[in-house]
Amino acid sequence: MILEVVTLDIKAKKNEEFEAALDKAQHVLAEAKGYVKHEFKKCIEQENRYVLLISWETLEDHTVGFRESALFQKWRIIIGPYFDKAPVVQHFTSL
Repeated sequence: MILEVVTLDIKAKKNEEFEAALDKAQHVLAEAKGYVKHEFKKCIEQENRYVLLISWETLEDHTVGFRESALFQKWRIIIGPYFDKAPVVQHFTSL
């Protein structure tokens, strides 16, 4: 299993709107092949920063299957307008 860690910085004063959009966006994410689970976290020190943790069966389920799908386009349409800058995406594996 692969853990995708995404750091999202949201435009100032858009937290409530972004969090409402996440409710819709997470249903799109859950439809992706290889999707296992996800969790959103809000930063305490920086109010416009969030972390998204997504578990995928394989790296390719995210990098190819999801990123090259219509679901990804739908996902970005829902939450992309709230990004202050491009998300930082990293992938991790268990030791």
